[in-house]
Amino acid sequence: MTGHDGYVGSVMAPTLEDAGHEVVGLDTGFFSQCGFADYAGPSVSGRKADVRDARAGDLAGFDAVVHLAALSNDPLGNLEPDLTFQINHRASVALARMAREAGISRFVFASSCSLYGAQGDAFLDEGATFNPLTPYGKSKILAEQDIAELATDGFSPTFMRNATAYGLSPRLRADVVVNNLVGYACTTGEVLIQSDGTPWRPLVHVQDFSNAFLAALEAPREVVHNEAFNVGRTKENYQVRELAEIVDAAVPGSHIEYAEGGGPDPRSYRVDCSKIESKLPGYTPSWTVERGVKELVNAFAERGITSAEFLSERYFRIRRIRALLGGGLIDEQLRWRRAPAREEDAQ
Repeated sequence: MTGHDGYVGSVMAPTLEDAGHEVVGLDTGFFSQCGFADYAGPSVSGRKADVRDARAGDLAGFDAVVHLAALSNDPLGNLEPDLTFQINHRASVALARMAREAGISRFVFASSCSLYGAQGDAFLDEGATFNPLTPYGKSKILAEQDIAELATDGFSPTFMRNATAYGLSPRLRADVVVNNLVGYACTTGEVLIQSDGTPWRPLVHVQDFSNAFLAALEAPREVVHNEAFNVGRTKENYQVRELAEIVDAAVPGSHIEYAEGGGPDPRSYRVDCSKIESKLPGYTPSWTVERGVKELVNAFAERGITSAEFLSERYFRIRRIRALLGGGLIDEQLRWRRAPAREEDAQ
């Protein structure tokens, strides 16, 4: 599993282990100091390495690759667009090619519903036209297209087009919409909307996200071979202002505020997730945004998270990367100046 020490990976890796799978991670370690509260680190064994530097030998002996590692949101992707394509597209295709050559039969790729881009109010299934607005969304399309061409009778890629994730994780992120709204509400009293509140977003809890990948790994080959799946729940599409109202109701004393200068966000899409629910019976999502908001509110309260901590580099990916750049720890190509060791870091 690439990206095993990230926001999703730190939930997904133990989920797969609990289901009886042996998991080994590969992660560059940008966020190894960004645990939520008392999180000590991933429990799975792992190698610290940049996915761009993955070698064929790293894949020997495995049955499947779960590829999560990426520059993982639009602000980070916009930092240097060519790096987004280098990591999210070209390195992903190279990894899939090495997996095929190593005799690995399953390659489960973390794509994104961001590739749908600006779409309006219509529900989009997996056959919808792409209309990406960012390097991040474009990089996911290119990766899907090129990896799909690698499919053979013995190599089955699967493309998981994930809705926007939310929920508690050992590597919590505050730069995804639900977590962001809850964090602001709990630490400042403001449910701060950065846009005009009208954009549509499909949402998926990080645990349901993880369960979807488990279902894809365990599904019959013919069901997932070179197939794309929208990952989420069809009824869990919300406008941002609706999310704000849910958060406002869950945080006593909070109130909704609109950020100065916030206008309409052209990134707006609703997705139909009926395919994954019908084709992958092992995928049984159980979370709703309302339940996830309560989970987050309780977690912030229990740990006494302050506004200063919430707004720090710990929980915002772009701020963390800029801090590493500013401190001279990584270079302009987002490579460690003092490369982390490649040896296994079992814990």
